[in-house]
Amino acid sequence: MKNSTLIKGTAAIAVGAALLLGGGGTLANWNASASATPGTIVAGDLNVENLVNGTWTDRNGAVITNIANYTVVPGDKLTFTQDLKVTLHGTKMAAKIETSGVNNPTNGFTGTNVSVSPVTLKVGTTTLANPLGPSADAQTVTASVTFEFSATTAGRTDVGASYKFNTVGFTLTQVNSLNDGLS
Repeated sequence: MKNSTLIKGTAAIAVGAALLLGGGGTLANWNASASATPGTIVAGDLNVENLVNGTWTDRNGAVITNIANYTVVPGDKLTFTQDLKVTLHGTKMAAKIETSGVNNPTNGFTGTNVSVSPVTLKVGTTTLANPLGPSADAQTVTASVTFEFSATTAGRTDVGASYKFNTVGFTLTQVNSLNDGLS
């Protein structure tokens, strides 16, 4: 009887194994996959170029043809204006335009007798905020900085003083994004 039980058990195991291996069932796990096409990342651009030589004007808007030959007096107001080609391409691009070449705001004059304005920016007649935000295309921006010599200069203070302008220019520097709360 032991042989009969052993034979029946062995036969049952053999039939089960044959069913499993012969296609009656599988030992596989389920799985699936999917793919995505996230796109391409492209870098933006930040650039500034002088379009033409800048110009100097006096308080009345008269053009000063050679600043080296101009002699200031108390109350003078000189403005340097430069047209710039500004490229700010990027989703959250923001940049500030500041003067360069004006290392020392008084540069030879008594500090209370001359003041240098922050840069003002315009496109046509529209005044722009500084820093600038992104634009799809390069834009022409007119940048200006004003040097004002105090009308209340006392006595002979600063007679014969000079202000070496070096190379007055404009620098474009990326700042934190306008979209991140920068004003």
